[in-house]
Amino acid sequence: MNCYVPAESLPGETRAALTPATTAALVKLGLTVHAQAGLGRKSHYADEDYAKAGATLVSDHAAALAAADLVLRVRKPPAADVAAMKRGAWHLSFLDPFNEKELIQAFVAAGVNAVSLEMIPRTTLAQKMDALSSQASLAGYAAVIEASQRLGMALPMMMTPAGTILPARVFVIGAGVAGLQAIATAKRLGARVEAFDTRPVVEEQVKSLGAKFVKIDLGETGQTAGGYAKQLTPEQVAKQQAGMAKIIAQSDIVITTAKVFGRRAPRLVTQAMLDGMKPGSVVVDIAVESGGNVESSKPGEDVVTPRGVTIIGHPCLEATTGFHATQVLAANFAAWVTHFWDADAKVLRTDPPDEILQGCLITREGAVVHPQFTAKP
Repeated sequence: MNCYVPAESLPGETRAALTPATTAALVKLGLTVHAQAGLGRKSHYADEDYAKAGATLVSDHAAALAAADLVLRVRKPPAADVAAMKRGAWHLSFLDPFNEKELIQAFVAAGVNAVSLEMIPRTTLAQKMDALSSQASLAGYAAVIEASQRLGMALPMMMTPAGTILPARVFVIGAGVAGLQAIATAKRLGARVEAFDTRPVVEEQVKSLGAKFVKIDLGETGQTAGGYAKQLTPEQVAKQQAGMAKIIAQSDIVITTAKVFGRRAPRLVTQAMLDGMKPGSVVVDIAVESGGNVESSKPGEDVVTPRGVTIIGHPCLEATTGFHATQVLAANFAAWVTHFWDADAKVLRTDPPDEILQGCLITREGAVVHPQFTAKP
C-alpha cells in the first residue's frame, strides 16, 4: 500500500502528519511511505531523518498524490488535490466536516474515502488516535505561554528586598483538555488560578491541579456522550456571564476554551467585561477559529482595547509548538493506520466497519456514509 504525506501549505501551519519515528512504524507494518521533500522543515524534522527511517522523498506532488492509496495530512485538502486522487484511495486529515459541505461532495465525486480526525470517537479504544485531545493539550499550554509574554508582569509570587510581588491571577473558562492543561501550566509558573466549567463533574480535576473551581448556578447542565460540554440556553449563558464578570475584572489573564462541537463557539466574554478589566490584562480566545468566546477577538490578530486589554486571537496555538505538536499528531495518525492494518493482506482492514470507523468515516465509494451528514437539508 502506497502512503503519501504532503507538506502543509497553509501559512503559519508548522505541523506535519509524519515524523521519522512514525515513518519507521508504518514501514514496519508494510506500507511504502512517500514524503514530500521539506515535510518536517517547519517542525524541525530533517529530510535525511525521514529517509533513514525508510521514507522515499518526493518533489512531484501531483504524481505522488495520483499514485497514493492513502494520504495523510494535517489540514483539509484543496478540492484540486481531491480530484487528483485515484478512486478508492483513503484520505485522513482534519476536515471540519460540519462546515465543509462542498469538500465532502468533492470526495464523493472523486470516489475517495475521507476520514475526519475530528470525528474519531472519544473512547478508550480510540484514545491513541484522539488528535483533538493531543492538540488541545498543547493549545492550552501555549495559551498560557503566549499570555505571559504579553502580560508585562511576573506570574509567580516573589519576595524581594523592595517588597513582595503578588502572583498574577489567571482565570480559565472551560476545563476540558485545553483548559486543564492551561490550569496546570499557569500553576507551574506560580500564578493564582481559578477556573469555571458548566460541567460540575470536572470540579475535582480542577482542584487536583491546585486551582479554585468557581461555582455558578446555571441549573441543569452536563456533557455529551463524547465528553463535550452541552450547549447552554441563552438564559444560562446570561447567568454565566453575570457570574464571571467580577472574576474577569480581577484577573490579569483570562483564557477561554469553550467550544460546542459542530457549532459556533458561545460568546462568553462581552465588551462590557473587557471594559471592566485592568489595563495591561490579557485575554486568550482559544475558540477564535470557530467564532470566538470573546467579543472583539479576531482570528490571526492581537486586538488591543481602548482600556489597554490585549485579546490574543491565534487560530491554532498548538502550531506554535510545532515539534511536539507534530510528534503527538503523527502518533495519532500511526495509531489509526495500525488499528485498521491487515498484516497478511497488507491493506487497511475496514470491513466490517467498527465503531471507530463508523464514527470518523465521512465518505466511502462515492457516497456520504456518516449518518450526521447523510440527512437531507
